[in-house]
Amino acid sequence: MNYYKQALELQKETVANRRWFHTNAEAGLQMPKAQAYVMERLAEYGLSPQKCGHGVTAQLGSGNGKTLLLRADMDALPMKEESGEPFACPTGTEAHTCGHDFHAAMLLTAAKLLKEHEEELEGTVRFMFQPAEETFEGAKDMMANGILEGVDAALAYHVSSGRMPVGLFMYNGTGTMMNSVDGFKITVSGKGAHGAYPQNAIDPINIGVHIYLALEALIARESDPGKTCIMTVGQFSAGSAANIIPDTAVLQGTIRTNDKASRELLVRRMKEVSEKTAAVYGGTAVIEMISEVPPLVCDPQLTKAMVGYMQELDIPGLTPCPGIAANASEDFASVAEKVPSTFIYLSAGFLDERGDAPAHNPKVLFNEEVCPIGAGCLAHCAARWLHDNK
Repeated sequence: MNYYKQALELQKETVANRRWFHTNAEAGLQMPKAQAYVMERLAEYGLSPQKCGHGVTAQLGSGNGKTLLLRADMDALPMKEESGEPFACPTGTEAHTCGHDFHAAMLLTAAKLLKEHEEELEGTVRFMFQPAEETFEGAKDMMANGILEGVDAALAYHVSSGRMPVGLFMYNGTGTMMNSVDGFKITVSGKGAHGAYPQNAIDPINIGVHIYLALEALIARESDPGKTCIMTVGQFSAGSAANIIPDTAVLQGTIRTNDKASRELLVRRMKEVSEKTAAVYGGTAVIEMISEVPPLVCDPQLTKAMVGYMQELDIPGLTPCPGIAANASEDFASVAEKVPSTFIYLSAGFLDERGDAPAHNPKVLFNEEVCPIGAGCLAHCAARWLHDNK
């Protein structure tokens, strides 16, 4: 069965679905329009979709043998779009600048293709249309509602922008592909006072500055230089007037590592340093963990199999790029921690100036020629893996 050829025939439909998601971009967990749209499309294709937490799931196949999960995230980012595309999101507050609109559209087409050949499948395919990847909430939300029950393995694709040709696919089957992410919020409490009388205050800004410097020292002096260890404080807010010492200050940031032991050390020490530094200056610090996602480690055997299946298809310019690793983080890591999984990047770039803007940039552009590649590979890899693991 040539799923890629059939995906080419459905390219216009896949592109239309992609553009619908793009125009109707939603961010976070609450995605009522996308949830309804996915359920409507899947029902049209003959499946029986169900809500799963804030996402959507459906499955098809023989009901016997193994179960493979195919996952697509579908959330946008809370930002303005400046792509110039005629189907750009009009809200000015959401934009698909990471390509998740492609993921959802390609998985819809894969579901349609697999449904048309359901009687040939030697196992079960489960579909996971996930919200809130960008906030690292969506996978756990759907996992808490049973998305992984009975699942034996999982596959996900992610499109990439940039100056590169369509056809490249990037993966890592030998080590950590993407870093963990532990998002934190440190609320420092002191005692406010008139700016002219600092002796009457416990200055939370002063405490916050010392916490910031102490956190920097954790990377310089306590983390393993042989591992990827990154700590970034991206928000520091306090006060509302130049002549008033406020009661509180807030620092928010992230810790990212490619190593379990380093992750445990930095999270623990971030909490200890914050609390004890605040105490030294007479204040207190309360730490709230915003996100807790492990490193993305792909299963070597599954990755090798999926790469082999992709190369069975006669896709022009299809070129493997192994050993890819990134400092960024991915919510799919929570799935990969529970079941053997693999995660593969598909180039959706351009070789001219259209490839200059990176992902998460308001001007980023993605190449729609990737649509049949993603849809065809999802369907083909699912059918082949079920055949080899029946």
